Amino acid sequence: MINSVKAEKNFKKGMYDNLLKDIYVDEKLIEHQRNRYINAIKEYEILFCQGDINIFSAPGRTEVCGNHTDHQHGKILAASINLDIIAITSTNNSNIVKVVSNGYDMISIDINDLEIRESETGDTASLVRGVLKGLKERGYKIGGFNAYTTSEVLIGSGLSSSAAFENVIGAIVSGLFNDNKIDAITLAQTSKFAENVYFKKPCGLMDQMASSVGGLIYVDFKNPEKPIVNKLDVDFEKYGYSICIVDTKGSHVDLTDDYAMIPLEMKKVANYFGKEVLRDCDATQFYLHLPEIRKVAGDRAILRAFHFFKEERHVENAVDALKKDDVAAFLSIIKNSGNSSFKYLQNVYTNRDVQHQNVSVALAFSGALLLEEYGVSRVHGGGFAGTIQAFVKNDFVNNYKKFVEAVFGVNSCHVLKIRKQGSIKVI
Repeated sequence: MINSVKAEKNFKKGMYDNLLKDIYVDEKLIEHQRNRYINAIKEYEILFCQGDINIFSAPGRTEVCGNHTDHQHGKILAASINLDIIAITSTNNSNIVKVVSNGYDMISIDINDLEIRESETGDTASLVRGVLKGLKERGYKIGGFNAYTTSEVLIGSGLSSSAAFENVIGAIVSGLFNDNKIDAITLAQTSKFAENVYFKKPCGLMDQMASSVGGLIYVDFKNPEKPIVNKLDVDFEKYGYSICIVDTKGSHVDLTDDYAMIPLEMKKVANYFGKEVLRDCDATQFYLHLPEIRKVAGDRAILRAFHFFKEERHVENAVDALKKDDVAAFLSIIKNSGNSSFKYLQNVYTNRDVQHQNVSVALAFSGALLLEEYGVSRVHGGGFAGTIQAFVKNDFVNNYKKFVEAVFGVNSCHVLKIRKQGSIKVI
């Protein structure tokens, strides 16, 4: 830990610039991040007081391949990004956890009262309470602390702002009370527990895992309690491509039912075979029993299961292409993955509101502009609203950004870097 006043001075002097470059990758961001940390410390001091502090960070994530497969114990390819949430924090020698997020009211939670509160469903307080409960049940120490958080992970955009928030709370508990010894997988699993059980959103483990582990990761969720995690040493810069995330200005708010129907319908198909998830089903048997499954589960469930089996192969092939440095093959696979999401998974727009198709419009015009010669695009994350992802040639990024922002507004196109760290203690 460090005194807050000293930390401010150190940031102003540029003493942490190398650290910031390591975390945020892009040298052009150092001044912005330096000022961001200084302002966050000042806000903490106003809310609480000057004194010893610790600073934690957890990144958002970008899904690269494996769209809606994690909840079926499938395989995914995802990466942490250089947009994050930071927390200025310290213990407060009490049983109360106090969290203030920039622009929101204070959350106060008694660590002796961690039972589910139905009134908190869908509220940030449920995530804090759920993470604390999950870590306590796993045998880790918890205690009272004060925290001020500020996030650059776009809310409701598919970059997993909730997973970043959950993971930064977990990192705080790990750093303040457990000597930073809670491993990344445990933090991810606890974050998922908080979101599923307390927040009541039926997400898989991909978002939390990508945020907690960091870097570009290939994860096999066949056993969700012991997922197999492999980091891939890939630098898209050497391929001459940038990752662009386009915020189409469509919110994920009120789309929980749309998300919930995807795993529900996939499980209907799995249940036909007496299984809980599609990973435990044989793809050949699925094709052989299509007529019977249609009667039991319906056509959309069939199509979504078809997507799952195709997407498993997409992930494997994408990883193989990256290992071989075959960027052309990789981009072709990403395009095919996106097409599968659009046509079979059907998560590009909600059929409850067909007149608003922000993601569809972004994909249509991105495809027309990029023409594969300059890159490819796909639906990003949970879908239905929010963002698309595009891999764009570096020398075409400015053109792409200019076009996209003419349609969706200034700062709607974010050119991102893959960050190698997951949730961490910064200072």
